[in-house]
Amino acid sequence: MRQHLNTLFVTREGAYLAKDGAAVDVRHAGQSLLRVPLHNLDGIVALGWDIGASAALMAACAEAGVTLSFCTPHGRFQAAVRGFTPGNVLLRRAQYRASDDADAATALARPMICAKIANARLLILRALRDHGANPALETATRALDRSTREAAAATNLDALRGIEGDAASVYFAAFGLLVRAPGFEFSGRIRRPPTDRVNALLSFCYSLLAHDCRSALESVGLDAAVGFLHRDRPGRPSLALDLMEEFRPVLADRCVLSLINRRQIQSSDFVARETGAMELSDNARKRVLTAWQERKQDHLQHPFLEEPLRLGLLPFIQARLLARHLRGDLDGYPAFLAR
Repeated sequence: MRQHLNTLFVTREGAYLAKDGAAVDVRHAGQSLLRVPLHNLDGIVALGWDIGASAALMAACAEAGVTLSFCTPHGRFQAAVRGFTPGNVLLRRAQYRASDDADAATALARPMICAKIANARLLILRALRDHGANPALETATRALDRSTREAAAATNLDALRGIEGDAASVYFAAFGLLVRAPGFEFSGRIRRPPTDRVNALLSFCYSLLAHDCRSALESVGLDAAVGFLHRDRPGRPSLALDLMEEFRPVLADRCVLSLINRRQIQSSDFVARETGAMELSDNARKRVLTAWQERKQDHLQHPFLEEPLRLGLLPFIQARLLARHLRGDLDGYPAFLAR
């Protein structure tokens, strides 16, 4: 079983990542700020416009299976460093065949979207349990329940995308009612760029989740660029975007709500850019990263494996189950359904 290790987040502009023996050395202005053994890391995420890394460190990360990702300060993925794709070439051939076969791709994407909608509904149900009846939220749960059944019956990718889009509209219309702190108005999902505080937090956490899913897929030998629901596009980790769908409400959305409703993040922790984009301040970004790591340490009972595990291992477990299905060891892909 894979061990849950740490992710090293580097946020200081002008930092330089170097290899020092079997460790990564984070340097700034010629001084060493931090030294972490590579074998203690799942991944490294550089969040900034001016953060560099040595070729020796990139090679060491590739050899050790540590994904090194470069993102903008607000979390948008830019590039990643990885070594040779591990795993059996037959597994990747099976993945490519399934991606090119519309029926097979639909059969794989369907449980992912069903799980996403069901997990989103569960998040709203928990809010109703904790805070009492709310007609708008109750209406949303009924609509999401219908969407889950419709997704389970979808026979093609276009229909599945349409159902997922409608469910997302319902979910994000209700999501603003789950935000209970002043200064965090939310009227709907806005992506590029996020123009309000809640969307800025969502986009940042989704970027972190995409990094984890990409690392998980590559660790089992799957090609993160070839998905089933998301169309192929140069530079786009389509399979990572597919896999993360079922984790969005469980990992990212709950983390965002906790940060806001527990007042760990304040409305003053954001910077409005001239472009209209809203971004986290440097100090706030560090608090989000700490909360993200703590959230990944929480435990749950996996519904398919019936074993306790940390939340941070979910992408790796699901990537392994997906690989087992593509190899023919499982009749279907058992997407993650939260309880």
